[in-house]
Amino acid sequence: EKEGVRDALVISGNDSQVKIISMSIGDVFYSSTVADGVFYAYNRGKMLLAAAGTSLSWTSWYGVIFPANMAQTVAVTGIRDGDSMQRCHTCHDGPEVDFVAVMQRASNTDRTSLTLAMSGSTPAYVGGSSAATATTAGIAALVWATNPSQSRAQVLQRMKDASSFYPNRDNNFGWGTINAASAVE
Repeated sequence: EKEGVRDALVISGNDSQVKIISMSIGDVFYSSTVADGVFYAYNRGKMLLAAAGTSLSWTSWYGVIFPANMAQTVAVTGIRDGDSMQRCHTCHDGPEVDFVAVMQRASNTDRTSLTLAMSGSTPAYVGGSSAATATTAGIAALVWATNPSQSRAQVLQRMKDASSFYPNRDNNFGWGTINAASAVE
């Protein structure tokens, strides 16, 4: 499994059309095999977004998981809607988090973001840091599409500039939520 992840990162690293890699994977344990793939793709200019971690409510106290805790990744977690910054009830947070996305209603922890049907035709709800990561990867793609010749660092800076906490960084929620419209303008 870990070799497969590494191999996918190497393949993506070698593909000039790939600029963003969204990883909704993770573990509490470091894997040198997966880390090799992260280093490989990162050294080829790819932006790697990684889920900070989503656990059962009784294990969500754990900090940001691997590989989101690597400096080469952009760590993302989910938060509840509302005025105060609160992580979703199963999401991990911590100093490694770079961005957050709203993934849960503050008034009802069972209500998360609407998604396509898992099976059949009835839409479902999904949340957690994996969904937040995919959302943030989509914003990164929109930003990069405005000028495909930009570097990873330039795109990342535009995302930071359009974030709720910028120019300050929160110790648990990074730069905060990204205003996608501002980031692409």
